[in-house]
Amino acid sequence: MTQVESARKGIITKEMEEVARSENASADRIRELIAEGKIVIPNNINRKARIVGIGKGLRTKVNASIGTSSDIVDLKAEVEKAKAAEDAGADTLMELSVGGDLDTIRKEVLRSTGLTVGSVPLYQAFKEAIEKYHDPNKLTEELLFDVLERQCADGISFMAVHCGINRLTIERLNRQGYRYGGLVSRGGSYMVGWMLKNNRENPLYENFDRVVSILKKYDCVLSLGNGLRAGAVHDSLDRAQVQELLINCELAEAGLEMGCQMMCEGPGHLPLDDIEANVKLQKRMSNDAPFYVLGPLTTDIAAGYDHISAAIGAAEAARYGADLICYVTPAEHLALPDRDDVVEGVRAARIAAHAGDMVKLGRKERDMAMSKARRDLKWEDQYRLGLFGERASEIRASRAPEEPATCTMCGSFCALENVGSYFKESLKNGGKS
Repeated sequence: MTQVESARKGIITKEMEEVARSENASADRIRELIAEGKIVIPNNINRKARIVGIGKGLRTKVNASIGTSSDIVDLKAEVEKAKAAEDAGADTLMELSVGGDLDTIRKEVLRSTGLTVGSVPLYQAFKEAIEKYHDPNKLTEELLFDVLERQCADGISFMAVHCGINRLTIERLNRQGYRYGGLVSRGGSYMVGWMLKNNRENPLYENFDRVVSILKKYDCVLSLGNGLRAGAVHDSLDRAQVQELLINCELAEAGLEMGCQMMCEGPGHLPLDDIEANVKLQKRMSNDAPFYVLGPLTTDIAAGYDHISAAIGAAEAARYGADLICYVTPAEHLALPDRDDVVEGVRAARIAAHAGDMVKLGRKERDMAMSKARRDLKWEDQYRLGLFGERASEIRASRAPEEPATCTMCGSFCALENVGSYFKESLKNGGKS
């Protein structure tokens, strides 16, 4: 049985118990929300991985994406990036290779990490169509569904499948006069091209029940891909994107009814004043299905620092209810990320997720404890409480102060040290609580 089917029968699985422990929640409450489609646990029955819950009432999770390109195929580098993402604190990983032997790369990445791993099967399906027929538009349905089955069998735990692109979404795209930023989803653009060239409906939409049956067999989460996501802030919430979101929300409901764990994906590029509307629209239309967002990037002109632009958007998205944040690295729009880019991307996204959770979940205890540690100049406590304590310790040690209680930013002019003596009595009582 899938997690959904177990939950509906009143069964609390070991995965539900693990999520409850890690989130300090009731196992029965986790079960209820899984039954309602508001929480998912990506956990392919063919592979043991770190258990993570995604959805309502849970900590906002961070995904790191890796993978080869058609220009750079280096399996060792991808394995190193997978390990670096895990060490940096990513909660999930997506293997998105498009160059080299994709089956081998996927299996090696799965072996190299304890994280739950996702994929976008359209990449491999179109790559194999090009290799076999010398034309991506000659992709056959059987090849497409074979790739889904193959990736699930290998142990992929959540899969971004572009089911929401159909004739209606393409019609909306035509009627609005295309876009400022074009189509930026690799899988989405290939599927749109296939549909237009063959004058046919998207087989992933037309045979949605077949998609669900494959993923359900492995208890793989079906993440409804955002193939028409905005790739420019001016395209945010345009009719084509909203049309696809509407269809994906309908499909999320249908897939859940069939007993499959479901998740919806979102953009992309969004200006700050569109983020709340986008998240609330998805949550309302999908009955609170988990929402997985890329970034979102809040400006189009931050190349080289897009991880910062995305962290700004991710904090807002998490604040309003997004459940899984796909990181963006400094290499976004410029190059294939390397190991250092992956680490920076994960760290930026973790900060954003925490900032959002402070509001969404009201979790401020760690920040309050850090404030007191700073006030009292307790450096070891600060390193322990910080998201990146080791890095903080390295920076302070690299510019050691003359007065060991302070840092070289202020030295003997340390405001906390200078005034603290006047409030000793208050500090004895623990300060303001």
